[in-house]
Amino acid sequence: MKHKIYVLLFFLGILLFPQNQYAQVDFNKKPNDDLGDTEDAFQESFFEALKQKGIENYDRSVTALLKCIELDDSQAVLYYELGKDYIQLKNFGAAEDALKTAVNKDPDNEWYMNALYNLYRVENDLDKALKTLKDLAGHHPSYRQDLVELYITTKKYNDALKLLDELDAQKGISPQRDYLRNQIYAATGKKKEQIKNLEQRIDNNPDNESNYLALIYRYSENNEKEKAYETAKELLKINPNSQLVHLALYKFYLDDNDTEKAIESMKIVIKSPQIKPEAKLKVLSDFVKFVGDHPEYEPDLVEATTLVQDPNVAKSITEIAQHYLTQGDKEKALKYFEQALALEPENFSILRTTLLLNLDLKHYKLVLDKSNEALQKYPAQPILYLLNGVALNELQKPNEAIDILEAGLDYIIDDPKMESDVYNQLSISYTMLNNTAKAQSFSAKAKQLKTAH
Repeated sequence: MKHKIYVLLFFLGILLFPQNQYAQVDFNKKPNDDLGDTEDAFQESFFEALKQKGIENYDRSVTALLKCIELDDSQAVLYYELGKDYIQLKNFGAAEDALKTAVNKDPDNEWYMNALYNLYRVENDLDKALKTLKDLAGHHPSYRQDLVELYITTKKYNDALKLLDELDAQKGISPQRDYLRNQIYAATGKKKEQIKNLEQRIDNNPDNESNYLALIYRYSENNEKEKAYETAKELLKINPNSQLVHLALYKFYLDDNDTEKAIESMKIVIKSPQIKPEAKLKVLSDFVKFVGDHPEYEPDLVEATTLVQDPNVAKSITEIAQHYLTQGDKEKALKYFEQALALEPENFSILRTTLLLNLDLKHYKLVLDKSNEALQKYPAQPILYLLNGVALNELQKPNEAIDILEAGLDYIIDDPKMESDVYNQLSISYTMLNNTAKAQSFSAKAKQLKTAH
């Protein structure tokens, strides 16, 4: 009978306890100091604790564990499980006492110390949490980065930087630790120390591109543009194939009036798969402003936009188009809107704008063809019926115009302006057919809507 209980408890231990815990309580062996050799009362209470914990009756699990401790208080795991039950019952004082006892009995056990640390974090007792995490990191070095984060939380920035330096020296640079390091520099305003750290990294590892890029950014942020420019040029020397460096170089070249190199850098940025769309947008926007003052470079801007392959950059092309539209240059605006539409063919707003511009520019056959295609995809968009009808009228096809315009009326909801425009076009169609009565009727409807609104 006892053998069955030992086996059952062993497998329950596997399910309920971390391996490095239940390894301390081997239910298959029966030495004098192990749980397996205790009285039947201990076994029954321990089994009861496991059962009650499993069905979330934590108060009954506590009662059973306390009975086990009364019978044999030598096992650290009992206090660990008791502490976890008290946490579930929100009895944090008792939980702390139980977990501290577990740690004292087995000070190398990661799980016990981690549970105590997490309890202090829940209680927001940062002093005790810091002391516990220091001990935990001392026994288990994998917690040292967590210790850095707690140092930052408790504003012990020098301790955090010192530990980060140790970790970087041992493990090498990592983006996660750099993020923590930058948090510290931002909080303390120690920009010079930040720059010094990056300069040292370049001295130690002159072939690492990311260190140069970070230093360029920090120099620029600190208004040390000459140093940033020199660092960018130095990176280009050691890595002529670098694409990311051109995010900085194009701007430096523009400021330095080296337009040809600026254009070359801009094209590298636009084509680069390594560079994010929002960064490409910034470069294109800057170049649009530059071309506004130097229109002789517009062909280069046009070429650059044709290099764009990322649909996410369609927004930048649209902004260029809007720039020319506000200047009244509809031909150029249309060119960029069409490029944006090619990148983002499902964007109805861009589609509508290209159709309207083509209509303004009297490209009636093109408007007819494109609006017919669009109606296959967007049969409930009344603007497409109107544009199609206008094109048909301009192409002297009044009967077809009447059919499409009347069909479009069914889709107009709460838009008196569009409805009025449709009536005007119907009036034009009937005028071409010499049906004066209907022409006047629709003209009157159009005027009535305009007067009412």
